[in-house]
Amino acid sequence: MHFQNIFQNKKILITGHTGFKGSWLTAWLKELGAHVTGIALEPHSNPSNFIVSGLDQGIQDLRVDLRNKNLVQQAFLSAKPDFVFHLAAQSLVKLSYNDPVRTYETNVIGTLHVLEALRELKHPCIAVLITSDKCYDNAEWVWGYRETDLLGGRDPYSASKGAAELVIRSHVNSFFPKNGDIRIGIGRAGNVIGGGDWSEDRIVPDCVRAWSKGDQVILRNPKAIRPWQHVLEPLCGYLNLALRLKDSLELHGEPFNFGPPANQDHTVKSLVHQMSLHWDQVRWQEMSQNEDVPYESGLLKLNCDKALYHLNWQATWNFERTVKETVEWYRNFYEQPDSIVELTKTQIQQYHHDAKTLGLGWAQ
Repeated sequence: MHFQNIFQNKKILITGHTGFKGSWLTAWLKELGAHVTGIALEPHSNPSNFIVSGLDQGIQDLRVDLRNKNLVQQAFLSAKPDFVFHLAAQSLVKLSYNDPVRTYETNVIGTLHVLEALRELKHPCIAVLITSDKCYDNAEWVWGYRETDLLGGRDPYSASKGAAELVIRSHVNSFFPKNGDIRIGIGRAGNVIGGGDWSEDRIVPDCVRAWSKGDQVILRNPKAIRPWQHVLEPLCGYLNLALRLKDSLELHGEPFNFGPPANQDHTVKSLVHQMSLHWDQVRWQEMSQNEDVPYESGLLKLNCDKALYHLNWQATWNFERTVKETVEWYRNFYEQPDSIVELTKTQIQQYHHDAKTLGLGWAQ
């Protein structure tokens, strides 16, 4: 079923709509004709996709800190959402070392406040709560993690996402029965790239910031392997999950991985090399292994069979196409900034077209 048949004219609340993934989801849902309410902090970067893509127009744009339970509850009760997508988070591993308390407060207690706000709703609502692929107890093995594998996390960010999963599971079991008005699904995805991300200490933003000024970029962990995917891929998964939750009691409370096929797992260095094919005069340097840097996992893979089976979801763009679309967005930002609003819409439309060509059910 086409997304527009589900989300058009529906009231949708997005937490973290000023962030990277949240801003792309806002753009997509606006294209689908939804009535969007966003609750978030101010954009954390300058520039930000939320601003340059003009996403503050045509939505209810609220500044709410998830750590404030009362404000979160007021926003939910006022919006009366048909759907909730919870994306707000402190999402940077390096920052979690510098400020672990804020990381846990935002990612764990903030998620708890969202769940508590859902409990106060007096009407049917479908909620998709986003954690991370880093919620697993990562042994850095060659197999993709399944949704039944152990949760964990060696660094504060990863641990906060594992803890958030436990809070969600407990609340679903305690307060949200399958025959109730609230249905909840959990999305696990990460290593998302695409235009409009200017976060600190992420490889794609680091590259485009440096290369746009003619500087070289430093690769902290060039051999690390990640399941790179375009931002539209997991967002499509979240929308699919919301669609299926509407009609399926059995998926209530279930987690789902959203990631690329195993053959799209590439090293950081491979990603940078692929980016260099679409950007002139690039330079990079690998950080010395003797330098003291916080721990980051070297290998992380996801198994997405469950999403394919239950949601008929699979990735649409391969690695090369993902990188090409990402670099094209940034090049246009630096060379033709006035084109970004239309380019964002065009990439969403092209993604839909390509998914339809592949025969994916949601795009038909």
